[in-house]
Amino acid sequence: MIHLTDISKQHGNHVLFKNASFQILPGSRTGLVGPNGAGKSTIFRLITGEESPDSGEISSSKKTVIGYFSQNVGEMSGRSALEEVVAASEATVQLGEQISAMEAAMCEPMSDDELATLLERYGDVQQEFEHRGGYDLESRAQAVLTGLGIGPDDYRRPVEAFSGGWKMRIALARILTLNPDVLLLEEPTNHLDVESIVWLENWLADEYQGALLMTSHDRDFMNRLVSRIVEVGNQTITTYGGNYDFYLREREVRREQLLASHRRQQEMLAKEEEFIARFAARASHAAQVQSRIKKLEKIVRIELPPEQKVVRFDFTEPPRSGDDVLVVDRLGKTWPAAAGGGTKKVFSGVSGMVKRGDKIAVVGVNGAGKSTFLKTLTGATEVTEGTVCIGANVYSGYFSQHSMEVLDPKKTVFETVQDALPQQTVGVLRNLCAAFLFQGDDVDKRVDKLSGGEKSRLVLATILGRPLNLLILDEPTNHLDISSREVLLDALQKFTGTVLLVSHDRHFLRSLVDRVFEIDHGAMLAYEGNYEYYLRKADRDHRAA
Repeated sequence: MIHLTDISKQHGNHVLFKNASFQILPGSRTGLVGPNGAGKSTIFRLITGEESPDSGEISSSKKTVIGYFSQNVGEMSGRSALEEVVAASEATVQLGEQISAMEAAMCEPMSDDELATLLERYGDVQQEFEHRGGYDLESRAQAVLTGLGIGPDDYRRPVEAFSGGWKMRIALARILTLNPDVLLLEEPTNHLDVESIVWLENWLADEYQGALLMTSHDRDFMNRLVSRIVEVGNQTITTYGGNYDFYLREREVRREQLLASHRRQQEMLAKEEEFIARFAARASHAAQVQSRIKKLEKIVRIELPPEQKVVRFDFTEPPRSGDDVLVVDRLGKTWPAAAGGGTKKVFSGVSGMVKRGDKIAVVGVNGAGKSTFLKTLTGATEVTEGTVCIGANVYSGYFSQHSMEVLDPKKTVFETVQDALPQQTVGVLRNLCAAFLFQGDDVDKRVDKLSGGEKSRLVLATILGRPLNLLILDEPTNHLDISSREVLLDALQKFTGTVLLVSHDRHFLRSLVDRVFEIDHGAMLAYEGNYEYYLRKADRDHRAA
């Protein structure tokens, strides 16, 4: 369907890949992985024609319809949400208009030859219209919007009235409704809650019949959808047959094999070079020496790819808190209504207890009040009714998306960490930075030059490096790639204090939490078990697990 053959691409002096090849076949499901800056987004742009390869060839059928969702959604204005989604299928709409025009023309007198030509054209257009899903375009757009959390009440709302995160959902709905032959998705689960992620997962698995190429920071999402991984890195593209977990295992196996081959080659080269050095001056061995020199010149040397250093940081043992860390009694919160006066209830009558050492997930549908609940626990917002009692010797740290906004843009990574932990030595601070993937010159990068994921890691480093025994984390996995999420997960698993967090990453929750608080219809239910237990008990779709 789409063939990338011997492609090479570099940006300035940075070589992304050389003479690399892979294919996107009909119906294939492929995950695109690799470190930041390796060239994943460039692959998407090469396929869509936004960029051209420096050498090599990219070929596809002229009739192949490609849909590309990226994190850059562009401007949206002048339409309702539903109109915006349908507008993306402009070619399909035009085909429908052509069908209507031809049907009208058939009612007019014409010669047999003209009618035969018109009927042939009509059949071709109708077939293409049906292939693109034209007959159910609007109903499909409505279903996709609803699945992504934008219900019938919001179909007619102007797109300008939606926040950035909801505009991302509308942009994603545009591409899904297009129903293309090849679907390119760049981090489609960003800005989605668990319910929308599960809907998208099921839609791609059950409804979408075309080829899929995607990047995702959601490990579960990737595992459930792809049957092949394409890795971009070390100036090449490597294909693995299997899902993401298989890729991790197989990559390690291949690396061990490469190390063994490299070791054997180095041993052989050392022996040959020793022979050459030993007998180079002897005329009796001249022929043998020259033969071995020529042999060495022809050998293709095995090169080992640079190994990503993983630094483990021994976090400060937090002070022991009392057994009862937080006691919530009939807690309630209301916000002023957006219009018309009055108030809007977020939740009420919420009661519960957090014990020392608990690792608790706070879950609920989008808009249920999870973030507001965490804010009331930290004192970031005042409660409307009820009380929050903090236990003895509790020292808390709070992470939210707002935390990144208060970073000093003029300071470096190292200076920011040093300000948060002024008593620590330079060595300890550098190890902490490295544990959160700021290595080498990265510690000297200014905050205003960092990506969203880097800012998240920096804030988390300043929180987890302090002697705290209660961590309240609101979406700490947002903006983090899979490797960064694994760093955070490892740190929290080792953390001996208490954790409450909101996250849409199911693998993260499954691997960490031992209790679940669900906010539902303004009340809170406590599940005394891990995330799997909660899913079973709450009768959730098992594919969300």
